[in-house]
Amino acid sequence: MTAPLHDTVTAEEADETAVAADTPKKDVEGRSLGRIAWNRLKRDKLALAGGFTVLFLVLVAIFAPLIAGLVGQDPYKYHQDLIDPLFGTPTGSLGGISSEHLLGVEPVNGRDVFVRIVYGARVSLLVGFLSAMVAVIVGTVMGILAGYFGGWIDALISRVMDILLAFPQLLFIISLIAVMPDQLLGLEGTGVRLFVMVLVIGFFGWPYIGRIVRGQTLSLREREYVEAAQSLGAGRRYILFKELLPNLIAPITVYTTLIIPTNILTEAALSFLGAGVKPPTASWGQMLSSAIDYYEQDPMFMVVPGVAIFITVLAFNLFGDGVRDALDPKGSR
Repeated sequence: MTAPLHDTVTAEEADETAVAADTPKKDVEGRSLGRIAWNRLKRDKLALAGGFTVLFLVLVAIFAPLIAGLVGQDPYKYHQDLIDPLFGTPTGSLGGISSEHLLGVEPVNGRDVFVRIVYGARVSLLVGFLSAMVAVIVGTVMGILAGYFGGWIDALISRVMDILLAFPQLLFIISLIAVMPDQLLGLEGTGVRLFVMVLVIGFFGWPYIGRIVRGQTLSLREREYVEAAQSLGAGRRYILFKELLPNLIAPITVYTTLIIPTNILTEAALSFLGAGVKPPTASWGQMLSSAIDYYEQDPMFMVVPGVAIFITVLAFNLFGDGVRDALDPKGSR
């Protein structure tokens, strides 16, 4: 009798079965949320370009003295021989651009524009990062407290946020700097103004992130893992720092990357209005303010700091948008 059809095994099937049995099974590799976000971010070319530009600007600000030494220029040295004594504008074309002065020289005093742009990056990025740090720390703490405890604590913090959001920030900083002493906490002149700008910009910026953190906390405190931690006897400190805060890292990170360019624009506006750093300290907003009187005779003096501000803010915005998309699990990218 012949064997049933379903019991018959061909030689090829037997070989395939043997090969499959000898092939080692690969373990399924799990991916963390950070790795998933990084993989999503790598696919966003604009965000990567913005991130690399931001990194480049940070390195330029850190190594500003080294860059000035490489090009052989001093940000405070006058070059009166390169200035037309009659009109006070740089001699030569395009604001005096040459192999020695890569972006030309300033009108009247003849200081090198390239080196002052490099040193101006220090002021802009310092104010942008430090004021964002102040806003994030205060906003995160106040937002978590308001969202988790609720009741009169939430009402009080929310009303304070409403008041600060309605306060004229620029006018307050200008009036505050006008009455500040030249020496404060061991700082002098420009140091005092930088200190005041960082504190005030950060103080008036925390309500924005405070609202975001409060809304997220209101949603997270009702999740099952929070209720489970409460049922197991976990204290408030444990729930706040171990259960809620780790799940707020994504929105906090996104907001931080988006608030820094806003702070840079605020610093530029203050310096433009004369309430920023004191001369001769280099500042992009201060250079724009000085260029107003010479924009017809020397337009490059206005274009260069304007382009520096534009590129910096655009790079931060592109990178911030990419981070937001990468950390959004419901995103389409």
